[in-house]
Amino acid sequence: MSPHMAKKLQRTVQTQQRPAAVKKAVDGGGSGGPTFATKKSGGGRVRPAALADFTSQFATLLEAGIPVVRSLYVLEGQLKAGPLKRTLAAVAEDVEGGTPLSEALGKYPRTFDNLYTNMVRAGEAGGIQDVILARLAVFMEKAEQIKSKVKGALAYPVVVIGIALLVVLAVMIYVVPKFKQIFQQMIGEDLPPMTQFLIAISNMVRDYWWAWAILVPLLYITHRVACSRARGYRLFRDKALLRLPLFGQLIRKTIVARFSRTFGTLVESGVPHLEALEIVRASVRNLVLEDAIEGILHSIREGEGIARPMGESGIFDDLIINMVDVGEQTGELDRMLIRIADRYEIEVDRTVDVVFKVIEPILIVALAIFVGFIVIALLAPMLKLMQKMQR
Repeated sequence: MSPHMAKKLQRTVQTQQRPAAVKKAVDGGGSGGPTFATKKSGGGRVRPAALADFTSQFATLLEAGIPVVRSLYVLEGQLKAGPLKRTLAAVAEDVEGGTPLSEALGKYPRTFDNLYTNMVRAGEAGGIQDVILARLAVFMEKAEQIKSKVKGALAYPVVVIGIALLVVLAVMIYVVPKFKQIFQQMIGEDLPPMTQFLIAISNMVRDYWWAWAILVPLLYITHRVACSRARGYRLFRDKALLRLPLFGQLIRKTIVARFSRTFGTLVESGVPHLEALEIVRASVRNLVLEDAIEGILHSIREGEGIARPMGESGIFDDLIINMVDVGEQTGELDRMLIRIADRYEIEVDRTVDVVFKVIEPILIVALAIFVGFIVIALLAPMLKLMQKMQR
């Protein structure tokens, strides 16, 4: 957190008369104080970046020796109206009434997930809430950084291809039909095969646009429903994603980094291995990794180690497996997992750079081929006409 933000928090704590503000808010007075009456409407979706900022500031206040309730009121008072403000007001009221912080946060799973509440619970048990929240803030910030980088790498080709498709559709719907009329008047039906093919595509797009308008959304909806209800289909999709050229390695490194960071942070915070893995499994979205975690859980329940089932999953490379094995034997599993996460987050950065460097020329060449085909198909009849005129 920046020095400016730290000073701002300090000034807020020094100037805010919380006991009076609390009484006023409970009585329903005031316009800028905590809004306890909105407890039932709390727990909405909150941007990860906003939640990470709150967590970092919360840790700073606790580290400065400010009580939990007062810290919550201070942070809630600084926020603009929204889901996080309403939720913090409700949480502060619960904690002030004697409810443990982790239990109060757990009432709003849409804002504070199992990972968050379990780490807070571990901090309560160990009396190190400020340390745990600081770790949690770092974890959330790093997770958001990786997410934004991967999204950027995946979004770039999608945006370029989308724009190219819109341009091609415009050419097919508006430009090609006009050239078709000109060609028929000047040459007749004796057009080059490439031009006939282009006109056929244009006719299909113009005459059956309604079918495409129905088919594309229908396929997307079917895919989404199948992913949510058919585990076999979703598993097939996740395996296929991991096998994609370029992007498969990026996805694999991303999920390994997130798994290692999440598991390591939980273990470092004092959460038992089994419980930590259950939390991690509930947070992952890739079924291949979820099945791998299930194998690790089964191994631990049978009294075995973590390294062997990790190796059998096919997701983790030999370096990770050996580091985890050493971490288990030396009792430093949490440190090893954090090191793995650090290494793979660097690998994600490098892979994103490689993806951009490779995908850009591929897209340029592909677009050049599309544009070249259209230009040649439209120029071919004119060249044929010129040859006839020269004869």
